Amino acid sequence: MASIVLFDVQHLYYLPQYLPVAKVLKSQDVEVRFILHKEAGYDEIKAQKLDEEQFDYCFISGKSYAFEFYKQQEVDWIIFGNVPPFPSKDKALLHAKLALMQHGIGPKSCYYKVSEYPFDVRFVEGESRLARLTKLFPQRTFVNISYAKLDPLYDGSPAVVSLEDLGLDPAKPTVLYAPTFFPSSIERFDDNWPSALSDFNIILKPHFFSMTKEKYAAQKSKLKRWSSYDNVYLTQKSEFCLVSFMKIADVMLSDASSAIFEFAAINKPVVWCDFTKKKWNYTGLFKFRMNKRLDSDIAIFHDIAHHASNPVNANKLLRESVNAPHAKSSERLSITRFMVGEMDGKCSSRIAHYLTTNNQVLPCEE
Repeated sequence: MASIVLFDVQHLYYLPQYLPVAKVLKSQDVEVRFILHKEAGYDEIKAQKLDEEQFDYCFISGKSYAFEFYKQQEVDWIIFGNVPPFPSKDKALLHAKLALMQHGIGPKSCYYKVSEYPFDVRFVEGESRLARLTKLFPQRTFVNISYAKLDPLYDGSPAVVSLEDLGLDPAKPTVLYAPTFFPSSIERFDDNWPSALSDFNIILKPHFFSMTKEKYAAQKSKLKRWSSYDNVYLTQKSEFCLVSFMKIADVMLSDASSAIFEFAAINKPVVWCDFTKKKWNYTGLFKFRMNKRLDSDIAIFHDIAHHASNPVNANKLLRESVNAPHAKSSERLSITRFMVGEMDGKCSSRIAHYLTTNNQVLPCEE
């Protein structure tokens, strides 16, 4: 049985992926601690959430301090949601084994590139990605385990929010707009977009960076403008878990976000915005940069989502999706099995079992 497991939280939005696993480990008397990187404006939210869940945690000042901190920890496992903030050559100086639970399952090339780092194990979502990662990195250890973040949608957990809680009309269909920050569709919609969908509730769940990074200030401004409409709810900083809103939405609107895979996995309709704003240095002669950022997995969006080429088309497809929610249902279910894995609410238990049965502490090199 593993005795101590640490979860490295570089960003607030890693918590929804970690918490289901941490809860299972805790129920098995494993000591669990969260290591929080300081993040301006979000430290209080992280602490409050972990206090609510009764988990131990501590803050470190930033990525540059992480290695020295972890070097002093005699623990069994450290779980990361992305590449660790220290070079792979330093890994041998740690007592712990390192595991990767990627924080997203979207179509960006970083999903695959992070496995260049020599984790002791990477937990993988679905047969297709397992096969591709194994081919790309035959020297690495991958375990097909599914996606822990979605366990609360399948394990019988009750919805933690309602439309009434958000001030929305339960008699209206609800669209969950979950765009990424780049390349994003936000700037392509008009300032008065919610008026074109006055017969819908609209829940705005933007990426963390759209609301926090100065270079995406235009996105934040537009989101704030939309939130003034009566049929719109803009999620707050503390409402960082997309899963809570997936339960009460009828259809999702998104772009190059892993949210599309997540929503399709619960067999609800998705409208894919294939009309994103691109920076000048990602277009024309520099288009290769965008191709490098986005992986070929984005082609699968054609099969699981309704393809919108412009904002007017997106609005039309939202209405059609609500009227015929079972269209593309068979495609969603089939592709989910390959791209996300077994959706049974037990992914966290499978991860916990692996961690507690592969827990030999490593001798570190001095």
